[in-house]
Amino acid sequence: MISRWNDSQAGETPLDQLVYMSRIMGEDDSLVLWGGGNTSIKVDGTNSLGQPQRLMYVKGTGSDMKVAKPQDFPAVRLDEIRACFAEADMTDDEMVAYVARCMVDPSAPRPSIETLLHGFVDGVAIAHSHADAILSLTNNRRGAATVRGVLEDVAVVDYRRPGFLLAKEVGQAILANPGVRGVVLMNHGLVTWGATAKEAYENHIDLVNRTEQFIADQSAHRGAVSAPGPKPLPEAERRATAAQVAPILRGALGAQGRKVLRFDDSSEILDFLAAPGARELTHVGPATPDHLLHTKRHPLFLQVKDTADREQIAATMRSELEGYTNRYQAYYEKYRTIEPFLDPAPRVVLMPGIGMWTVGKDARACQITADIYHHTVRVVGGAEALDHYASLSEKDAFDAEYWPLELYKLTLAPAEKELARRVVLVTGAARGIGAAIARRLAAEGAHVLLTDIDEERATTVAGEIEQKEGTGRAAAVSLDVTDEASVAAAFEKLRLTYGGLDILISNAGVAIVAPLDSLELDDWQRSLAVNATGHFLVAREAMRIFKDQGTGGAMVFVATKNVPAPGKDFGAYSVAKAAEAQLARVLAIEGGEFGVRVNMINPDAVFEDSGLW
Repeated sequence: MISRWNDSQAGETPLDQLVYMSRIMGEDDSLVLWGGGNTSIKVDGTNSLGQPQRLMYVKGTGSDMKVAKPQDFPAVRLDEIRACFAEADMTDDEMVAYVARCMVDPSAPRPSIETLLHGFVDGVAIAHSHADAILSLTNNRRGAATVRGVLEDVAVVDYRRPGFLLAKEVGQAILANPGVRGVVLMNHGLVTWGATAKEAYENHIDLVNRTEQFIADQSAHRGAVSAPGPKPLPEAERRATAAQVAPILRGALGAQGRKVLRFDDSSEILDFLAAPGARELTHVGPATPDHLLHTKRHPLFLQVKDTADREQIAATMRSELEGYTNRYQAYYEKYRTIEPFLDPAPRVVLMPGIGMWTVGKDARACQITADIYHHTVRVVGGAEALDHYASLSEKDAFDAEYWPLELYKLTLAPAEKELARRVVLVTGAARGIGAAIARRLAAEGAHVLLTDIDEERATTVAGEIEQKEGTGRAAAVSLDVTDEASVAAAFEKLRLTYGGLDILISNAGVAIVAPLDSLELDDWQRSLAVNATGHFLVAREAMRIFKDQGTGGAMVFVATKNVPAPGKDFGAYSVAKAAEAQLARVLAIEGGEFGVRVNMINPDAVFEDSGLW
């Protein structure tokens, strides 16, 4: 790891430099988890009477370091923060209330839960991260001894959930070890400081860099300790299997509410799953409480004998999932007090030879969980190179997962929109009716896969939706609805991107305009292929997914006013669309017993942004 500090970009004021430090730390994937880490700086200021006072700007709760702005750092009165160091203890509620009373602007974002920790450290600027390399040091069986053997110029504080006592123990550790450059928090991360933001940051980078180098040396020295596990399947076979499994998994996971799934078969994940003892390692526990909050304590590990046997995979999945939720229920009952019971479904599902699914309420949550599990994989690898990976105790894990200050954040989430957690595929989505439907459904909370023979234009529309509605809300893929292979490929992307389907909008169409007596046979057949067979091919794929999921579904066919009232010169179009309407009626009959609703809309002469004409 090297320092990314650039004086010409850091700004002039201490606050500017704090923001800059936060950004370059947040942008470094090996230092900071999603929304994790925190920073601060102490400055001279004045109160409302013009009297001098010492202030501390500290990262606000929930802000993201990589896109930090000055307003993300509320100011607190430092003398008041430091005054409580003499207290014996504070509950979390007392601490939060106390810090709130120390704020200069009560309307500013709520300061980090670790504000007292920053205040109790004498350094002017403070940097705190959950660096992967540091966690590899702390998360092994020799723990603190390993840390002290590698970083002789840091103090070590045993694991404690963030709060007043942890902050006080950090302050006491620094007083007891004058001259240290940082504090390592077991199973948590690293804190460094300096007279400036630059010095705090570069102390941080130096300690992490030394740790990375030590782990690399140990890993090279240790070499392979046992035979490797099974190799991943070839890519095409692997992805085909994952695509078939995903809707079954999504349906099984939906007992507590619909979920979105994200598939990941990166080399890092596949190599981890092929390592000896992978199953045991995944059940040790999370690297830190911050990892836990996104990944839960354990993933669901699915090991099947024959990845080509779909029925066996489904049976294994349901059995393992039932066992997982039963174990989670027992874990909850063992430690609960008055806390609510959280969703027992796993957030991470691992299948050796195939890859990983992450599970969430939306694509963004899946992405965050995936990124954090990649951090976990790196931490485990580093810890295993040193000794054996270790984690939080079961009780500490429960206390972190059911921490009232974290549960409080759940109450701040905005209400979900009407189509939240639904996945939609729209054909003919590059322009006109299809594009308008895709935009509207995404605005109502749905995840949308836009398909069209014009992939470039569909991708543009998907990008516009992403920019407006949020990351992961829309994707695009080329689709020729008349080509069975093209339809299969588009639905495979759907399964791998979102895990399944809830709504099909079958909209793609083409208008062939000519009197019947002058209509070419090729044009007649093209109209039937697009306006009838195309709807059959996409509906067939959708129905297969709905049955695999077992959670119902909906299809909407964009038919035409020409079905009940055909027009002159539109014979090829009207006949093909009449077949589409009859197809929809049959699908409604066949899908009803599986909870699948099928309906049609009959638009007329929609010209705006349409390529139909």
